Amino acid sequence: MTLQLDLDALVAIDVHTHVHADTHGHLALDDELNDAAAKYFKGDPYNPTVPDIAADYRAKNMAAVVFTVDIEHATGHPALSNEEIADLAAEHPDVLIPFGSVDPARGSKGIALARRLVEQHGVRGFKFHPSIQAFEPNDRAVYPLYEELQALGVPALFHTGQTGIGAGLPGGRGIKLRYSDPMLLDDVAADFPGLTIIMAHPSVPWQDAAISVATHKANAYIDLSGWSPKYFPPQLVKAANGLLKRKVLFGSDYPLLRPERWMADFEQLDIKPEVKPLIMKENAIVALGLR
Repeated sequence: MTLQLDLDALVAIDVHTHVHADTHGHLALDDELNDAAAKYFKGDPYNPTVPDIAADYRAKNMAAVVFTVDIEHATGHPALSNEEIADLAAEHPDVLIPFGSVDPARGSKGIALARRLVEQHGVRGFKFHPSIQAFEPNDRAVYPLYEELQALGVPALFHTGQTGIGAGLPGGRGIKLRYSDPMLLDDVAADFPGLTIIMAHPSVPWQDAAISVATHKANAYIDLSGWSPKYFPPQLVKAANGLLKRKVLFGSDYPLLRPERWMADFEQLDIKPEVKPLIMKENAIVALGLR
């Protein structure tokens, strides 16, 4: 189904929202990871389905990029269906923009899946979580998948920096932070200039690296999800206000961080009035190719 977003009427586009449950009661994370993430974000566990997200964002007059994360290979926990998420999102084209998720470990089958999701299910981009999926983004073995995404003309959204998934658990449940160093994405951005790359989150402890990559590579963006704006590193606020004012995107990390909490704290941030609409909506329209 063709997107029917009324871009002029929307107050914001949230480029980072998670589908935590399907309509059959299956969750995206196992109980241990789900509980640890809720504790880390100091919120009540909430596992929204695609229709839940649509209703929530429609009430806010916002659009949302929705996705799950394919962590089945790394954790053994069955992944939610990309197809179901995309098809349900197609029932709410006024507020939802579906992304898919393919673990690079799926190899050639994952490449075929990515193409099928775009061509047959209307998926508009893909989400990767290098730390949970346990891969280095600049590993040449992953390049055929990037080549496919570049050919399909859809963006790739990468988790960067620290993660709340596994936080506080022994050994962090084996999840390694180093895979989410944004400097690894500099190689990808250089080698695939036609691939839009969105580096998710303030990339603590590598914030300067993310700013550098986004400054140097025209195809690289930063989304501001996963952290309350009151905790943003000062250099990120400075960059968002100036040099990178057209390269940063609003994202919440819903449902672990709700947009209303994010926006309330964002209002207290020293961001120029003319920059706020760029961050909240206009930059996403460009990055996601919505117009």
